Order: sequence, then structure tokens, then C-alpha cells
Amino acid sequence: MKDEPMISPGTEKKPPRIIVVCGPTGVGKTSDAIEMAERIGGEIIGADSMQIYKFMNIGTAKPTPEERARVRHHMVDIVFPDGDFDAARFARQADRAAKAVLEKNRVPIVAGGTGFYIKALLSGLFDAGPADPGARDAVKRELRENGPGFLHDKLARVDPEAAKRIHPNDVFRTSRALEVFYASGRPITERQKAHAFGDRRFDALKIGLNMDREKLYDRINRRVDAMMASGFPEEVRGLFDMGYREDLKSMRAIGYRHMADFIAGRVSESEAVETMKRDTRRYAKTQLTWFKKDPGVIWTGPGGVAGLETAVRRHLDR
Repeated sequence: MKDEPMISPGTEKKPPRIIVVCGPTGVGKTSDAIEMAERIGGEIIGADSMQIYKFMNIGTAKPTPEERARVRHHMVDIVFPDGDFDAARFARQADRAAKAVLEKNRVPIVAGGTGFYIKALLSGLFDAGPADPGARDAVKRELRENGPGFLHDKLARVDPEAAKRIHPNDVFRTSRALEVFYASGRPITERQKAHAFGDRRFDALKIGLNMDREKLYDRINRRVDAMMASGFPEEVRGLFDMGYREDLKSMRAIGYRHMADFIAGRVSESEAVETMKRDTRRYAKTQLTWFKKDPGVIWTGPGGVAGLETAVRRHLDR
């Protein structure tokens, strides 16, 4: 028997309590999130930058119709492949979805591997403010006259922390950091820290899924093979037939760009598959690096979410 939802009423000043299930691609977030949702009376808020797109099902490992029938999923199939979508829009729409779930006295379970989307939902996006034309012109002049190395050296003097974080060849971020300093007289890192300690939009218990790297990589390889067997090339051909071009942002994602190369005859099927596996493994490594930086994540293995049910209920009941 499924338990009743565990949302407890609190004061209006406290941020709503939610659950996050995160981790690298292929680790099993969907199945674990569904199991937890069934146990505690939850609904899933997808946090995947590709599962938002309609018609893109196999290559995004989208929840199956059967899985979506078991537990309601939000933020899936919400935009066409040629639509504009970014973290700011995700944060707005996911925020509304989570609050609608809470209003039903159910638990929002944010599940996905797009770390920036999750961060945008939980904390909002840092706004450096509108660009100052005078500051921008000054930075452009210095870049033109002295080169990118000069700009980065100058940033190191006025904002050493930002300079350590920004690569010397990243002219865009270096310029933006200097523009903020010129316009406000404050380092961009100081303003970012002030944002980070602002009011939290949600009180989230973050659960990260991970496993032995070689086992994860093997799981990724087998999932790519399963995608091909399920008709992934045909899915991409269908997108082309509907008029979606391969230069779209959605079609340049892992898997879709590889199938586009194969369909266009630029590479063989075996080359496309091997490159897709390699790039997916690299992406999983990048995702892990992102989530490992968050000390608030509780780590467990695939299937381990059920073992954290007591901690989840304690979090929701606080």
C-alpha cells in the first residue's frame, strides 16, 4: 500500500521542502525517483535539458508511457525541437510546477542530470545587472589595444578569485567580470556570494546516485546499443522529415548530432555509435564533477533511494 503524502504545514517564511534526485546519465535516476514518488506520494519535476523536447524520446531516454502512468511527470515534452529554452525559463516553469504539486499536498521530486537547471530552480540565477555601455566600451577598448592577456591580468588585480576561476582565453567571461567591476566598483565574486546567501526558494534534500565508474560506463554503452535497437536512427530521420534542421540547438545534443552525421553519410553507423558512447561517457564524468562540488548531496547507489526513505520523511516533517 502506498503511503500518504508527507508534506507538513509550516510557517509561510520557510521555503517549501522538496526532494532532488540527481547524478550522471545512465545511473538510474528515473526508476529511483519513481519508486520514491510512489512511497511518499510525490510527483516528478524533470530536470533534463533534453527531455523537455517533444518528439525526442529514444535519444533522451525519456520516461516511458508506462513510467509516466505510474507517477505524474512535469517538465517533459513541453517545447518543440526548434523552440527557445534556457535555464531561466526552466526555473520559472519548474517553480510553478513544484508549487502546484505542493498545493495538492504532494511532494515535488526534482529528478535529472542537468545540474545548472537544478541550481537555477533551487537558488535562482545570478543577475549581474544590465550591461553598462560605458564600462563595456572601456573593456572593449582595452581588449583591442592590449589583448586578452592584459584583461585577465587586470582582473587578477581587482578580483583575484574570479581570475582563478576564469581561463585566460575566456575573453567573454573575463570581459563581463571587468564590466561589472567598472560599473559597480565591486568584484563580481562579491556580488555572486551575496546572491548565494540570499533566500532559498526551496529547502531541498539532495540525493545523488553514483556507482563504480567502469560499471557506469558499461551501463552507458549498453544503453546506447539499446537505443539503436529501439530505432534511434529512425527517430532522427522522422525529425528531419518534420522539418527540424540538424543545426538546431536540440539537434546538436549528444546522440542526435551523431545520428545526423550517420544519416548524412559523413560517418558509418559503427563510427557514430562509438563516438556517441564516448561522448556520453565524457558527459557523465562532467555531470559527476558538477554534483560532487555540492557538499549538500547525500550519495547512494542505484536502487539506494528506498534506503533513504527515513531521511526523506524526516526532512519533509521538519
